[in-house]
Amino acid sequence: MDFAMGGLKLVVADIVVSFLWVLSGALVRVLTAVVASYFLQLKSNEELLKWVLMVQVMFIFSWLGKLTNEASYNPVTVLSTAFADSRNESLFTFAARIPAQAFGSLLGVKYANRMISPGGQGPLLKVDLMTGMAVEGVLTFIIVMVSLIVRARGPKSFFLRTWIMSIIKLSLSIMGANFTGPAMNPATAFGWAYSRGQHRTKEHVYVYWLAPLEACLLAVWTFGLLVVPSQKKQTRPKLKTLKEE
Repeated sequence: MDFAMGGLKLVVADIVVSFLWVLSGALVRVLTAVVASYFLQLKSNEELLKWVLMVQVMFIFSWLGKLTNEASYNPVTVLSTAFADSRNESLFTFAARIPAQAFGSLLGVKYANRMISPGGQGPLLKVDLMTGMAVEGVLTFIIVMVSLIVRARGPKSFFLRTWIMSIIKLSLSIMGANFTGPAMNPATAFGWAYSRGQHRTKEHVYVYWLAPLEACLLAVWTFGLLVVPSQKKQTRPKLKTLKEE
């Protein structure tokens, strides 16, 4: 009963957080344009202003994650966490949390297009299918690996951990802007693709779902192969010393 109630609360939190994440992206675009139009000296730095605002948004959502027992707007995040921590939550993640995130993102896109920034399109594939899959996969692999390493060996400070992840995410977003958007988030990509009537296309399924999810699993496997064994080796001498004493 406790697990069922906790799981239900987490699913609802995923929907809300996913909805707010898409909404925040639309708000940042509008706010960036408004501020740049009022302060002409910022017009040439409009893109920089957008990234600065996105860093603030990422801090807010990191705080929301802590507040809601790790609610997330990204299927890649919950999937990597479930597998890397060896939890028995993979079925729950696939069956409940990922659909909830996709639903929340869809609601966010609908509201954003209707009330905030009509005509938004979200991540778009600007290259051929194979290149798009490769780019989205590589970027997702990098972000998952960095996330796992920061969790395992990174600083304890919430501010520093969030700062590192924010800068990495923004850097990867800039790198993939001329290829796939990029999304690195199947749920958000689904919401925007649904609004364009492209959510069932081969390009969407392969580039924004299959590639990042496979890259996520590959990153978790690589992390377990390379990082976890080295952590065990580092702890062995300490255990031996304690026994000798």
